[in-house]
Amino acid sequence: SLSFQPFVCPLTPGMWNLSWFTVFLATVLLAQREALAQIRYVTPEEVREGTVVGNVAKDFGLDVASLTDRRFRVVSGGSDAIFEVNQSNGALYVDNKIDREELCPGSGTCLIELKILVENPLEIHYVVVEITDVNDHSPSFPEKHQTFEIAEHTLPGKRFQLHTARDPDAGINSIRTYTLTANEHFDLNIRQSEEGKIPILVLKKSLDREQRNKHMLLVTAVDGGKPPRSATLNVSIIVLDSNDNRPIFSQEVYEMSVKENIPVGTSVFRMNATDHDEGINGEVEYNLGKTLSPQVYNIFELDKLTGEIVIKGLVDYEENDRYELQIEASDKGTPPLSGECRLVIKIIDVNDNSPEIDVTSLSNTVSENSKPGTVVSLLSVKDKDSGVNGKIISSIINDVPFELKPSYKENTYSIITKGLLDREKVSHYEIIIKATDCGEPPLSAFKTVSIHVADVNDNSPHFDINPLRFYLEENNIAGKSIFSVSATDNDINDNAVIAYHLVRDGSQKDITSFLNINSENGEISALKSFDFEAVKTFQFQVVATDSGTPSLSSNVTVHVFILDQNDNAPVILYPVSSNGSAEGVQEIPRNVHAGHLVTKVRAYDADIGYNGWLLFSLQEVSDHSLFGLDRYTGQIRTLRSFTETDEAEHKLLILVKDNGNVSLSATATVMVKVVEPKEAFAASDVQSAAKDDEDSDVTFYLMITLGAVSLLFVISIIVLIAMQCSKSTDYTSKYLQEPNYDGTLCHSIQYRSGDKRYMLVGPRMSIGSTIVPGSHANTLVLPDRRRTSEEVRHAGHVNFLLIINC
Repeated sequence: SLSFQPFVCPLTPGMWNLSWFTVFLATVLLAQREALAQIRYVTPEEVREGTVVGNVAKDFGLDVASLTDRRFRVVSGGSDAIFEVNQSNGALYVDNKIDREELCPGSGTCLIELKILVENPLEIHYVVVEITDVNDHSPSFPEKHQTFEIAEHTLPGKRFQLHTARDPDAGINSIRTYTLTANEHFDLNIRQSEEGKIPILVLKKSLDREQRNKHMLLVTAVDGGKPPRSATLNVSIIVLDSNDNRPIFSQEVYEMSVKENIPVGTSVFRMNATDHDEGINGEVEYNLGKTLSPQVYNIFELDKLTGEIVIKGLVDYEENDRYELQIEASDKGTPPLSGECRLVIKIIDVNDNSPEIDVTSLSNTVSENSKPGTVVSLLSVKDKDSGVNGKIISSIINDVPFELKPSYKENTYSIITKGLLDREKVSHYEIIIKATDCGEPPLSAFKTVSIHVADVNDNSPHFDINPLRFYLEENNIAGKSIFSVSATDNDINDNAVIAYHLVRDGSQKDITSFLNINSENGEISALKSFDFEAVKTFQFQVVATDSGTPSLSSNVTVHVFILDQNDNAPVILYPVSSNGSAEGVQEIPRNVHAGHLVTKVRAYDADIGYNGWLLFSLQEVSDHSLFGLDRYTGQIRTLRSFTETDEAEHKLLILVKDNGNVSLSATATVMVKVVEPKEAFAASDVQSAAKDDEDSDVTFYLMITLGAVSLLFVISIIVLIAMQCSKSTDYTSKYLQEPNYDGTLCHSIQYRSGDKRYMLVGPRMSIGSTIVPGSHANTLVLPDRRRTSEEVRHAGHVNFLLIINC
């Protein structure tokens, strides 16, 4: 409520009303601004623990029903041990004993400022609690007895200062008055000073030592409490004989200034009082007043004889910026007379205190997806010095994505983010805060705040290689692991836990129906055994998904190439007997010469490469001197001319085997029948000519076909190389034509050797042709690198041409 006293204004009534309204409006605005800045409560000291001071939730404008999601915290100074906030209803209550005299020594208003943090979201409010005094202390005198020696000729009006009583209570509970027992010689006056009420004993009637040489008085100090408390001082008055001149100071009040931290032992002032008496009555001694605070006696020392004041303790401006000394000069007369003066010493502040930094952190962790301007921590700075020495400049001195934001209250800051954070780059920050005062020389303080960046799921799993290529030998064991995939995630904890699964389209031809993947480690197992002759390559996709919220995923394409094993035995195609068995009968004239071609054994192997390369051998023969078998071509020729004694029929057992690690084989029986030339000369010649013509025609056509296809292949290779050179020339191709091509079916296979991959291609080698170990005959050398989809397309073009060549 506002009240105004009427005042005289030489304005018209209308103008007076306007001026009054202006003053009223300004007062209301100032009061509203103060109310917005802080909330003020009042509570007496010595109240019971649990006493409610006020409800900060309601006064902050918070909905009491939503306090379950909010949290209050008192963080200011040492007062957070006295007050606490009820988390359920927002009530501010007393949590410990309140002693006003301990919290706020002196008689001034006792205000406790509380800083209250409210979380979810973060808010800061300031509350001021005024502690009112309770009359819980009685007045007390520094001494129980005080004695005065007063000459009998002392004139009425003489003043004698009594001991001043002290009462820790404040306001109305402090010392209210002093009373004196009734007597005819003395009266009691009270002088008001900065130290409080000082009782003065006043002589109102001259003393007569011959009538009474000693007076006993009782001085009572009474406070203003209800009920009042009191203390008594016994005053003894000894009446002495005349010493009618007292020491006199040139000034009643002296003033001076000294800097704090002045060295101990330094002389700061010399007192001087004069006494016009002679002899012993004119000798002066100096003493400090007995009513001063104990701190004065610890800091200053007065030489009784010289009156020199010397520093004997630490002078600290922050403890007290002003001292008032009462100096008493007494002579040595009988009775002694004394004079008084006051010495006011002002302390000059020097910059001897460094700033202090107080950090209040709700948490030392900030999420990496926090927006710029997010409050991370609160801090306040203070300096015990005053003026320019207490002016503080604060800043963050290292290169971090954080900055200080000043609060509306001086020397209070918030640490906020000034940029985007990325835990994968920097997961921890050490913020170095520097506070420097403006003194000369300036003093600084440093504070390090550790901030951890919390992870969020902002990184998808990734595969180091995409697509992946794996090579699997056929006839693998069903249900066993064949290979595995692995992805990594730059996040941590649950955000980096990866699960794997296959992409299935649900069709009957979906190859993933025969595969299974371990979702935890990416290990892939085949549910069936693969046959190279049925499937040579296939591909599928694997998806890696992390466990974050929301989850992120990525996929990789897996190309699987089936490698051939020697699991097919050779099949003999020729000669074939008339009944379809693997036996054939060949008739030759008896008069043929050595080297005559009897027949040629043709065979086929479904395997490729070494597993499909065939060798022929003669296992059984009736006469080793008559027939010979070419192990590479399968041609059977005569070794000599027939004689009259040679048998007419000969049986030859031919063995055909492949070149696999464990070779497989097949056999064929060839019957050779020798006929007389006269009986079958014409037929023999015709048959021989027809056979030679047939073989010659076949060879001729094969050579023409091979030449045309080879030419087409070379042109295609040149075009392919030119296209690749326009992009990159990091590999070379080589294809060597095998001279002993006989038109047998061909195959191709890719295999790895060391750091190279090879593609073996046809045509099928028959007897008389072989690939020398270590050579690259019929081999396309490919670089061992991951190819792009364009390169895969070109490689498919090459394979297509090789198949045409075959």
